[in-house]
Formats: sequence, structure tokens, C-alpha cells
Amino acid sequence: MAKTKKFPHTYVIVFYIIMMAAAMTWFVPGGEYEREVVEVQGTSREVIRSDSFTFTENHPQTWQVFSAIFDGFVDKADIIVFILMIGGAFWIMNESKAIDVGIYAFLKKARSLERYHWLKKLGVENIIIVLIMLMFSVFGATFGMSEETIAFVIIFVPLSIGMGYDSIVGVSMCFVAAALGFAGALLNPFTIGIAQGLSHLPLFSGIEYRFFSWIMINLFGIGYILYYMRRIRKNPKKSPVYEEDEYWRQLHAESSATVDYQKPRSAWVMTGMLTLVFVWYAITMPMTEMKIGLSSAVLPVMPVLAVAFIVTSLLAMRKSVHFLILNMLAFTILMLIVGVMGYGWYVMEIATLFMALGIFTGIAMGYSPNTITKLFLEGVKDILPAALVVGLAGGIIIILTRGQIMDTLLYYASGAMDGMGKIGTVGAMYVIQTGINIFIPSGSAKAALTMPIMSQFSDLVGLSRQATVMAFQFGDGFTNMITPTSGVLIGVLGVARIPFSKWVKWVTPLMIILGILGFLLLIPTVTMKLNGF
Repeated sequence: MAKTKKFPHTYVIVFYIIMMAAAMTWFVPGGEYEREVVEVQGTSREVIRSDSFTFTENHPQTWQVFSAIFDGFVDKADIIVFILMIGGAFWIMNESKAIDVGIYAFLKKARSLERYHWLKKLGVENIIIVLIMLMFSVFGATFGMSEETIAFVIIFVPLSIGMGYDSIVGVSMCFVAAALGFAGALLNPFTIGIAQGLSHLPLFSGIEYRFFSWIMINLFGIGYILYYMRRIRKNPKKSPVYEEDEYWRQLHAESSATVDYQKPRSAWVMTGMLTLVFVWYAITMPMTEMKIGLSSAVLPVMPVLAVAFIVTSLLAMRKSVHFLILNMLAFTILMLIVGVMGYGWYVMEIATLFMALGIFTGIAMGYSPNTITKLFLEGVKDILPAALVVGLAGGIIIILTRGQIMDTLLYYASGAMDGMGKIGTVGAMYVIQTGINIFIPSGSAKAALTMPIMSQFSDLVGLSRQATVMAFQFGDGFTNMITPTSGVLIGVLGVARIPFSKWVKWVTPLMIILGILGFLLLIPTVTMKLNGF
């Protein structure tokens, strides 16, 4: 009997890549650029000085691959802790059955809409998923949502499976959608803002064509997901992660009828406590400056949220504590958006927010402190493999940096574009930025490293600097969905329990489609007169 071919474990794949990176340090010459600090949008950025590259002695890596793993964990500590805290908090929510109740109530309401013939023909669930994906795409395009999607995976994967799909569709609803928006960035200050600032272009100029590009990217990206959903709906076993999804099917197999709907005194106490918290913030922070790109507006966000929370919590408690917990989850998400856009929150504040949600959920359910702690630790244990692989992937960048070959790779890449013509040059920039994204997944860091070189090179060949920014934008965005050095991707897949090898097999056709689309969208930037170009 022929042996069944096994895919390597995600840990094995990442370790192989670390070994390959270490091998490169033996034959790729060392090199470095001189760097200087410049001010971009009021923030200091370390950038490369063009024409300053010099070859240096490389540092071949041997046993350092093991210390690189340690340093990778240190470098990615914020995302690792973020994942652990999210996992612990949602395990408490899972125990409360609130998410199950919410999913069943949502599906019941959605399917009731099928009584309208035109909605049934379009597919209510299709409409819902498209709207969710567009919302996350807008988040990715405006304020660069990325790490935040990890928290939503635990919500959308069970929802997707409840609809009859799989964990890949659940991940696509938030992570892939945000990545599509990230690639078609409209006002993302972390990519477009920095790239245009370093290229001495008016910030967020050329938005008209970028908006058209965003529409096209979402049209093809979401269309691909809908095509995949149709195949899976007809035959769920065609899903490449059908076996892995058994975990989610078992976890959420109980119907809402088995849930003990209740209104414990502890839930009323929690409602009162959180009401006081919202009222306090409404008084002390009556106005909030919400920022999108360079635009901002001062709004009474906290007072509005306080009133909305009081009203919706009282309505939720008329049904049961489960709906109160769902209401708390909804306001946690709203606070996340307000925190990111109004107060510059990052993973530490967001992790704290969800940690509080988990504890408040346990209190509302009437759990003892020991029970809450026990459930939290069970959640941490369950999600630990996802957190560990993020640290492991961080070792790849450490090896390339220690080996002194990161700048050399960048130098070779920029020198490969001579004499290619405008279309060829912008296409080469696109390919180079895509390749660099494998080694430098951070959009802001890659902009700081590459744009000072690329923008000046574009002047030499008569290429619009705006076109160069677009090449960076597409090259930075698409490969975030496949590069193993992305802590966010590895974290998302770990939380969803999708093996990296199976994800790569599934996402590769989408990457090819988006890659070709990106090149086609770059052609008008050098052949047509576009506003801002």
C-alpha cells in the first residue's frame, strides 16, 4: 500500500526557511548602506542614504540559528503575548456559550430574510460575508488594520462553519479582507503616508486612481472567496482543512436549545459597573479627535458610546446574560476602533481590552475567581502553538540581519532595473518590493528602507514617483497573505488551526490573480495622465 504523503508541520517549514536564510549568509556578500534619521509626519524614521552602499565582510551563521529563534521570540514578544491573552479571554467566552448563542441567533435572523425572493436569489449569507469583508477592507485601507485581525478569527471561524463553510472562509472574512484593503491602501499612514513622505510627494495624493485600484482588488479578491464558498457549500469535504475543522465543529456542536438562558445577579452587577466606567469616560473624555489619514474630526465619541451601551445592555439583559456578553463584545470592538483611530492604540492596549472582556465575561456568568483563572489558562494552553510559531518565524529576519546580507539583497535588487523601460522598470520595482516583503514584512520599515532609493532611481529613468509608490503599495500588500515571516499571518493561521502548507496551497491561485492584477494596474501609472501622477 502506498504511503500517504504528509505535509510538513508549520514549525518544520519555518525552521527549514531559517536554515535556508543561514545558508545564504555563507555565499551572499555582506554589505550595508549608511543611514540617517528624517522626520516623516512628525515621526523620526531611519532611512537609507542612496549611493552609500559598501560591501563588507559577511557573517556566516551556523549555531546562531538556535539563538536566532530565542531572539525571534524576544522580537515578536508583543504579538506572542497578544495571542495568548486573546486566547485566554475567548476561552472564557466559549465556556459561557455566548458566542454560540450569537451565531445561532445571527444565522436564524439571516435565514429568515430568505423569505424575500430577491435576497434568496442573491444569497443572504453571501451578502453578509461581502459586507463584512468590505468593512475590514476599509479598515485595512484607512488605518492599516493588520494585527487586530487575530482577535476576530475566533469570532468569524465559528460563524463561517455555522454557515456551512470552513475556517479558510472565516479567516478570509477578516484577515484576507484587511489584507486586500492594505494592498489597495487609500489613507493608510503606515504605508502610503510614509512612502509618499519619503518620496517628497503630497501626502495621500493620487487617491483617485488608488480608489479605483482598491475597487478592482476587492472585486477580484472577494470574487475569489465567493467562488470558493460556492464549491465548499456544495461539498464541504472539498475543503483542504475539512479534517482540521473537526475541532471547530465539535467545539460549537451544541445547539442554542441546550443553553441555559439566565439573568444572574452578577450580570446585573457587571452591567452597573460597566455603566459607571462608560459614564466616567464620557465625563472625563467628552470629545475625541478621530483621525483617518490626514483628515480628522473632533466628535463626542465616548458620550455616544456610553448612552448606546446603557440602552443596549438593558435590552440584552431582557433576554439573558449571553446577550449581555455579546453586547460587551460588540462594544469591545467599537472601543478597539476608537482606540486605534483616536488614541493611537496598538497590540498592548488591544490585548488589555480583550483581557478585560474575558474577566468581565466570567464575572457576569457568576464564575468564581479560581474558575476564571482555570478557564483563562486552558485558553492559553489551547492557543500556545499559534503563539510559539510567531516567535519561531521571527528568527528568519534575525538570521538575515546578523549575517549582514539584508542590505546586500536590497542593493542587488535595486541594481537589476537598469535599461528596462518605464513599464519594465515599474514592473521590476513591483517584483522587487514583493520579494523584499518576504524578508521585511513590516510595511513602514520597508518604506523607510526602500523608498529613498526607489524614488531617486525613478527620477533617473523618467518614472513618476507616484508610480513608484504604487509599486511599493502592491508589493507590500499582497504577499502579507503568504509570507512565512509575517507574525500576523502565522498568528492568524495558528488561531484558526490551519496548517501553513495547506494555506499556501489554497492561497497561491489568489496570489497569482492579485499579482497579475497589480501589474496591470501599474501600467496606466506610466502610460496615462492620472491626477497626482
